[in-house]
Amino acid sequence: MHILYLHQHFSTPDGSTATRSFAFARTLATRGHRVTLATGRYQGAETGLSGAFHKGQRTGLVAGFRVVEFDIAYANAMGIAARGAAFLRFAAAAARLALREKPDLIIASSTPLTVALPALCAKALRGIPFIFEIRDPWPELPRAMGVLPAPLAPFMEILANFSCRHAAAVVGLSEGMAETARLRGADPARVQVIGNGCDLDLFGPHIAPWRPAEAAPFEVLALYAGAHGKANGLSVVIEAARLLAERQEKRLRLLLVGEGAEKAALIRQAAGLPNLSFLPPMPKRDVARLFAGSQIALHILADCAGFAEWTAPNKLMDGLAAGRPVISTAPGQAARLLSEGGCGIAVAPGDAAGLAAALTSLVEDPARRAAMGAAARSLAIRQHDRRLLAARFAALVEALPTAQPALAKPAHFAISGRR
Repeated sequence: MHILYLHQHFSTPDGSTATRSFAFARTLATRGHRVTLATGRYQGAETGLSGAFHKGQRTGLVAGFRVVEFDIAYANAMGIAARGAAFLRFAAAAARLALREKPDLIIASSTPLTVALPALCAKALRGIPFIFEIRDPWPELPRAMGVLPAPLAPFMEILANFSCRHAAAVVGLSEGMAETARLRGADPARVQVIGNGCDLDLFGPHIAPWRPAEAAPFEVLALYAGAHGKANGLSVVIEAARLLAERQEKRLRLLLVGEGAEKAALIRQAAGLPNLSFLPPMPKRDVARLFAGSQIALHILADCAGFAEWTAPNKLMDGLAAGRPVISTAPGQAARLLSEGGCGIAVAPGDAAGLAAALTSLVEDPARRAAMGAAARSLAIRQHDRRLLAARFAALVEALPTAQPALAKPAHFAISGRR
């Protein structure tokens, strides 16, 4: 089967961002499918391609599948207008690719939500079926965060409805995401939950540890590795560090690794703190070594009700895979996972005092840290092995028919913005 996989933010493990689509595309390729993955130039990503762009793109083989990288830059620090332009340019380029190559199946991995546009176009004009993967539910999540521009809301509602109702299958990374698809009219029989997974080869006890130069040998390291944006709510980490410094707690160092629109402001907020270090974004392989040299994993999100069931963060999975106790400020599914698995501590969002107390409790009890870390690795192996999840995804792909009728005429669509 020829599969066109659309993910604007694709990266190999050599980049500093998520690698789910890399793992899934590689699995599909190893099962004998011809996979073409189309992507853009995402800040922090490494596509595996090098050399100059020709007519706005470059192409090559990566891990057994073909990558088409469009010369369309995107970074989290971009403004709304620049982001929108990048999303639409990618959708247009991907649509041209889909219509030219006529694959048997398209996988449209969102966000951004506009990645569904080329899939819908190919279905309407060529009858090509598509899988719609919801990695973050739009417009639900931007609305919950208060960052959804009002003029875009009706368009996003219509596009989300079309995508859920006309996909051959919808994959949500959490039950909460799957529920948004069902509420938008997706046939429940066509909706599956395939969560984020743990890369057990990249992270774990077999990885050689690394610690930054500023970390004293006696310090317990608590590591956050990920985006530094509004959604991440990292101010709470800085305030917890301040509380610990005021208490003369010298056994702990907090590490914030990554980049984002809020990083400069966070550095200013943390000025003078002796127990907190900022590090630049680094490849996933180096993050794995830093996890091996650290003792605690941090999973931090801003105080937003939508994060309870509508997110499936990689940072949580990386901490489990590394075998580290996780302290999370996310309610809902993340808190339940840590409690039921005995592998971490849940703290209320925005609660700096609670975060400081959780950190102190783990610093003071090495045996508890070790037990939670062992439970985390065990949970990663039993339930969240990415190889098993990739195999489930591939089985879903292989069970779908490779030809379907084209979309009905637009007049037959239910285009209401209501869910």
